[in-house]
Amino acid sequence: MSESNSVQLYSDALVVLGTAGIIVPLVRRWGINPILGYLGAGALLGPLGLGSLIKEFPFLYWATIVDADSVSGLAELGVVFLLFLIGLELSFQRLITMRRLVFGLGGLQFAISAAVLTGIVIVAGQPLIPAAVIGMCLALSSTAIVLDLLGHQGRLATSTGRASFSILLMQDLAVVPILVFISIFSTGNEGSVWADLGYALAKAAIAIGVVVMIGRFLLRPLFQLVTTARSTELFVAAALFVIIGAGLIAHAAGLSMALGAFIVALMLAETAYGKAIESAIDPLKGLLLGLFFFTVGMKIDFREFLREPFWLPVAIVGLIVLKAVILTVLGRLFKLSWPAAIETGLLLGPGGEFAFVGIGMAAALHLVPEPAASFILAATAVTMAATPLLSSLARRFAPAPAPHAAVDPALTIQSPSTERRAIVVGFGRVGKVVCALLEEHKIKFIAIDNDAAGVARDRKRGHPVYYGDASDNRFLETAGLPLATAVIITTGTRAAIDSIVEHVREIRPDISIISRAADEKHASHLYALGVTDAVPETVEASLQLSEAALIGLGIQTGPVIASIHEKRDQFRHTLQEAAKKAGRGEIHSVRKKSAPKRI
Repeated sequence: MSESNSVQLYSDALVVLGTAGIIVPLVRRWGINPILGYLGAGALLGPLGLGSLIKEFPFLYWATIVDADSVSGLAELGVVFLLFLIGLELSFQRLITMRRLVFGLGGLQFAISAAVLTGIVIVAGQPLIPAAVIGMCLALSSTAIVLDLLGHQGRLATSTGRASFSILLMQDLAVVPILVFISIFSTGNEGSVWADLGYALAKAAIAIGVVVMIGRFLLRPLFQLVTTARSTELFVAAALFVIIGAGLIAHAAGLSMALGAFIVALMLAETAYGKAIESAIDPLKGLLLGLFFFTVGMKIDFREFLREPFWLPVAIVGLIVLKAVILTVLGRLFKLSWPAAIETGLLLGPGGEFAFVGIGMAAALHLVPEPAASFILAATAVTMAATPLLSSLARRFAPAPAPHAAVDPALTIQSPSTERRAIVVGFGRVGKVVCALLEEHKIKFIAIDNDAAGVARDRKRGHPVYYGDASDNRFLETAGLPLATAVIITTGTRAAIDSIVEHVREIRPDISIISRAADEKHASHLYALGVTDAVPETVEASLQLSEAALIGLGIQTGPVIASIHEKRDQFRHTLQEAAKKAGRGEIHSVRKKSAPKRI
């Protein structure tokens, strides 16, 4: 690579990193979705924006993208990582559970929308094959924007969130046959279409089979080996190897890399390492996905608004209204309430990021005319930018649901804020007893432990335990801390327990923390750090000994238990007072006397 090419590559990378480090934080501060910030920055700083003025104003060389191809290859990894994380959240079991919504509601939405849009494009003057490509691509919606929007609102567990996720998942699965369709018809040899299609499907089936076999037989041993090194860097490297390797296997078979990553993620979701992998690659995913949307923005040609001042707004409004109406009607058929159906329709009415992939590929292969592709991509980008506004309008103006309307049970989800759920740190002897009692009282929980071999053994016995580091903020969030009701720490050294308490309290100042303590001094220290309850091992051992001795000496069980409880409360009060007097911080106890029973 020549020095001039190197400088150009670095200058382009500098523009992208500047967008991620400066522009996106600013738009987030203004309440704008960061994905829209990337889209806008790409459109403004790309070759079709200010980059087109470099000859007249050479100083723009350092503030714009000179060569779009220099960043587009890396940017496509963003979509790969997006579908990988979606697969980790899903798992095969959950996909089977949601099959009616995914393949029913999602399948009907894609088929009907694609058919209607194809007909409209044919009426507009395009031949059947290009019209079908455009119709199928426009039938897709933005997985990244919609899920990011619902996730930040904490509404993925609502009827709207569940229905939207199901439809988006079906659309993501539809990307593969769309890309195969484009590849086959771009050859121009229509006589061998069916033979080509059969060959492509056979290659796809073999590739998917290879990825599934690798996932089933090699992933667990690989990550169990890596975790024995106790190195975060090696763990991340192994995760990247698996993601990109699965993507390349799929790509070699003519499929999208994103599909390969999605399938291997479904495999990993069934293992103990899924949540640890998710937390490890989440920052990298965010940057790569932002880079993808930056490159999407670079394909937006604002001059289309000057060339088509009438038809472009018509296309923008028409696309949103058409898809929203289809989705709303289908939503009602699948027993969504009117508000949920309307909001789902407006959320998924705009176009999506895969339209840029599909139509861009079709234009490069001369299957779709360049002017038509430029017009469609400009309209799609504007509809995507309008998604947050459409969501806000839907929630404000949707009619109230009928008081006794029938609701599909698959769409009925208990609000996470009212559901009791615990995180148990440590799955040794103490942790197993705690989890068994939680299960007996029908309280949902997730157990985490950093002993990879022990986690593997316990998962084979059917226990819901995951490998990970409870002192890592990202892992705690991935494990569900934002929605948890309590954290129970059952194991660890003094330093490890202190670190976990500090990190949990940093993320959730309001949550109940019940922690094991080595002795009275350590318990007092934990109260100062903000635990709700600290249980010193020495104190509990003496209380249990006393209880057994008193009952053995003939004292009635009731009075013994009452006196033991009273003595435990005295110890707790003494330790809390000692923490206050030591001046080691304010005690963040919000506990009433019965607090531990509210886990």
